[in-house]
Amino acid sequence: MDTVILEWLENNREYALWLVPLLAFGEACVGLGLFVSGFLLVTAATLLYTGEYATLAQIIPLAWAGALLGDHSGFLVGAQIGPRFHHLRLAQRYRQVLLRSEALVQRHGGTAIFIGRFVPAIRSLVPVLVGISGFTRLRFLVLDALACLLWALALGAIVAGLGAFW
Repeated sequence: MDTVILEWLENNREYALWLVPLLAFGEACVGLGLFVSGFLLVTAATLLYTGEYATLAQIIPLAWAGALLGDHSGFLVGAQIGPRFHHLRLAQRYRQVLLRSEALVQRHGGTAIFIGRFVPAIRSLVPVLVGISGFTRLRFLVLDALACLLWALALGAIVAGLGAFW
């Protein structure tokens, strides 16, 4: 698999750097994030870094931007369906669980944004739940931008650490 990726990178140097924001967006985007693994992003970013296709100074801001766009797409979906969500049959079936989840997000929404950014299994779902819960866009933007920055810096540290072993 690595040889296929390396060969593609070598033949498409001008597009290689676009993998970082695309994969960061994909793993954070609602729905798509359930299928795009963070492992792909770490692998691609490490290959870009160790193959000298990109520097950490390029990878980190691109990952931040992709993650931020993915999170905000989920937030906007949640904000759009928010009022109607409770009337869906699925929501009615799990009404008590959803009410408890919403109460938790409203009480600890800022913390949920930060924790959700670092937990792959729920990364693409937290922004939707926050959007449904009625968070303001500005509050979400500020908290999520900080969470994505910390996450992108952590990604850079992982890539640098893996690059040292490569």
